[in-house]
Amino acid sequence: MELSESGFRLRQLIEKVIKDHIITHKEYESIIQLATEDGHIDPHEKVLLSTLQDMIESKMVRWSKE
Repeated sequence: MELSESGFRLRQLIEKVIKDHIITHKEYESIIQLATEDGHIDPHEKVLLSTLQDMIESKMVRWSKE
């Protein structure tokens, strides 16, 4: 299965957050909006979202104070 355009853009956003180890509420909203913009979340997007959620829960990625 090929990575969809929205999946590719989602991966770019999530990789930026992982690199920074910080996520803002605006970034999180953008990630959710991008994942749901086409009306369904494909398997690649599910994996990306799950990975991000796990990293937030384990505090590998922290919420920005902004």
